[in-house]
Amino acid sequence: MPTGGLPRKEVEKMTKREIIQLVAAKAHLTKKAAREAIESFLGEITKALKKGEKIVLSGFGTFKVVKVKDKPVIVPGTKEKKVVKSHRAPRFSPGKPLKKEVK
Repeated sequence: MPTGGLPRKEVEKMTKREIIQLVAAKAHLTKKAAREAIESFLGEITKALKKGEKIVLSGFGTFKVVKVKDKPVIVPGTKEKKVVKSHRAPRFSPGKPLKKEVK
């Protein structure tokens, strides 16, 4: 149970394999072609983020990299104090049409 005492709600999830099957069926592609397309798409997003670029997909959302500052944390099991060093982290901001569809 997470903190707060409420039971954790199981959330439906879709795997990459399921997305590949859907794309293959809807785009009339083989599973191999759909897998290559999705892997290429995700690979290009990853490369752009590694370079620090922003990716804007109109109507869907924006991927970007943010700088996270040093922050002190306490390890729950040992109560040991540590510092998480500053680093870069990917972020996604959904666009208005996506937000509207999800509501």
